[in-house]
This record gives sequence, structure tokens and C-alpha cells, in this order.
Amino acid sequence: MLEPKIFYRELDALLAKIRIEQAGVNFLPHMLAELDDSFGQRLHFKDGRIYELVDRLFILSHSYKQDASCFTTEISFTQEAVQLVYKNRSYIFDPPDAGRAFFKAECSQLDSQAAFWIHSPEKQWLFVFSLTAGWIREEVNLFLNSVRTAMNYRLFSDAIGARFGQAIQIQKSLLPADAPAIPGYQIAGRSQPAELVGGDFFDYYELEGGTFGVAIGDASGHGLPAALLIRDVVIGLRMGLAMEFRTPHTLRRLNSVIQRSTYASNYVSLFIAEIEQDGHLFYVNAGHPGPLLVQGQEIRELAATGITLGFLKDIQLGRNYVHLPAGAVLTLYSDGIIERLNEKGEMFGIERLKASLVRHQHLESQAILELIFETVIEFGHGAPWEDDATLVVIKKTAQSTHEKTSPDQASANSPAPSPA
Repeated sequence: MLEPKIFYRELDALLAKIRIEQAGVNFLPHMLAELDDSFGQRLHFKDGRIYELVDRLFILSHSYKQDASCFTTEISFTQEAVQLVYKNRSYIFDPPDAGRAFFKAECSQLDSQAAFWIHSPEKQWLFVFSLTAGWIREEVNLFLNSVRTAMNYRLFSDAIGARFGQAIQIQKSLLPADAPAIPGYQIAGRSQPAELVGGDFFDYYELEGGTFGVAIGDASGHGLPAALLIRDVVIGLRMGLAMEFRTPHTLRRLNSVIQRSTYASNYVSLFIAEIEQDGHLFYVNAGHPGPLLVQGQEIRELAATGITLGFLKDIQLGRNYVHLPAGAVLTLYSDGIIERLNEKGEMFGIERLKASLVRHQHLESQAILELIFETVIEFGHGAPWEDDATLVVIKKTAQSTHEKTSPDQASANSPAPSPA
């Protein structure tokens, strides 16, 4: 019997190695060799084999330091011995004949077998060993279950890390790398996820005749489920606008997609606008915090024209109008900006955002964006973000020769939301 302190110390070292060993196609074969080299002689096991599940059959994929001529090369998932390992996660087949399924029919000299089951989100494997004279059930059981737990944790951690890595790359590819260069406008945008990936997005669309579009959205929750839903929304918006669907029609189609989704995040607030060269702006606001239009001391909020996408199967969305005069600043934001908390539990709030916009409206759009982010970060004393935070700042820098409507007229003549 092993001296307990030495056994536990060396087992801890092995489990640590499992956690940090370089991943890849050779990870499992390398671990098989490590188990045998580190503990095979002391725990009295040998003939390590790995079987991989392929179409309801466990196929022998790797072996270590053994003559495989007597061992079966495949075994059915439904075989009783396999089911015992599956149900118990590890199993010792003793007397030896209990593990007969792991041997070829012509083999008569059998050893007791010890096996454990491991799996990733996509694959499943059996590790099987032959036990030799002197093995002790308690020691072997502890070893098998400790290794099995560590390897499962590692396989799932690698899979989740890979998926997050893919999600990060997908989200980066969906967010604009640069703002479009539109004559008469300065445009800047930034999104800060609370986790590795987030549920906020913004996007730009260059349309015909000098017109351009801008959108901002916020999925419920954050993290991977929200990011996956936002991916579908961004792609859906781009497809709808490319096919020249009217904006309300595109959003109703998106609403149907969100209704059918199985993500943990299942609703999205969204604001989308088309801005013409002369400053005419047509927008739909599906339950998103109203963007702020600032000129001088005047602040106008572009309120919702319909409900958040995903709540109801059938929705009505209005389309509204506002005019951007020269010098005006339009700021789109997500609630992560205004809901950031300080040490007293106070929110940054809409009034602080308005005051900051009025105070900095003389600056270029990129400078305004950076100052607001700095102000909000300082308000929270540099603490990590608890929610995704997004800003888009659009400044009208020059008055087009096509503009015929004064700011006062535009404000007075803006119609109520019209259903489409």
C-alpha cells in the first residue's frame, strides 16, 4: 500500500499537469503515457488503451507499452461492460472474466480491467487498463475518479475557451473597423463588452445618394448567448438593407427570428436610422434608450416608436423623422452607459450624459466619444463593467446647399410615428 502523504502529493502533481498540459490532437495519448509512467508500477496497472466512440462503436485509437494482439479493437456502446462504465463513470472489472468484452474471443488468459469514461462536448472516450497482482481497489478507484474528473474539466474548459475565441473573432468581424467617411459628418463608435463577448452592437450602412444608415442594439443579458443573438441581428439587418426592404419590414422579420431563437437571450432593443446628406433623418426605435440630439442648450430625445424585438409575435413599428442642423450632435447609447454605478450605488444616469454632451458638443465626434467613456469609467472608479456599454456619436459639421428646413421648422414639423 502506498504511503498516503506521498500518494496524494504525487496525485496532485499529476492533476496539475492535466490542467496545464498543451492541448491538441496528442493530448489524450500523452496523458495515457503519463498515467502509466507516473503511477502504473505503484498502483499495479498496465496496458493502457484509449477507445473513441464512433457511430455507436468504441474504436481502439491508442495504446501504450502493450501488445494489443489480445485486446479487442472495437466494442459496442450497448455492450454490458461499456454500459457499466458509462453509468458509473469508472469501473473495475473483477473477477477478470467480468471484463471479457475487452478481450478477443481467442484470448484465454485474462487480467482484471479498470476503465473510466471521459468526454468533451463533441466526443467520448474510454480509458482502459489491465490490473496486475497487488492492486488495491480503494487506491485504484481514487486514482481513476480523480483523473477522470480532471480530464473532463480540462476537455470542457478547452472547448468553451475555443468557442469563446471563435465568438470573439465573430463579434470583432461584425463590429465596424472604421466609421464611414461621409461628407458633412463626423462619426465615431465604440462598444465595450462586460465579458469577453457582449450583447451590444452598432453598425453603419452606406446607402445610395450620399445617404447612410446607423444602428445600435442591446440583447438581453450579456456574454456568449447575447453575442450569438446579436450576430443573427447584425446579419439580418445587413441582408434586409441590401435587399432594399423598408426598415420596419426588416425589423418585423428580425422579430420573428428572435421569437424562434433558443438562446438564453431572447429579446433585443434596437434603434436604426437613415440619414440623408442634407440632415434629414428617418428612424425606427424598437424599445431602445432614446438617442440624444443636442444643439446648444436644446436636447431632444428620439423616443421609441415600437416595443423591443422578441417580446411579442406580432409587433407594430412606427417610423419617425427629425432634422440634423449644422453643429448638432446625435448620440446613440446603450443602457450600460447610463446604468453604471459608483461606490454609493448611484447610477451615472441620463442627466449626467446630457450635461456631458452639452459641455463637449464643440469637440469632434471622436473626442466627444472618448470623453464620455472616460467620464463614465471615472464615475465607476475604474471598476469592471457590469453591463455592455456602447456609444455612437454623429456630428453634423456643415450645412448642405440642399438644406431648406431651419432647425425650428424641423422641430415644429416633426410628425408623430407613422405605422408602416
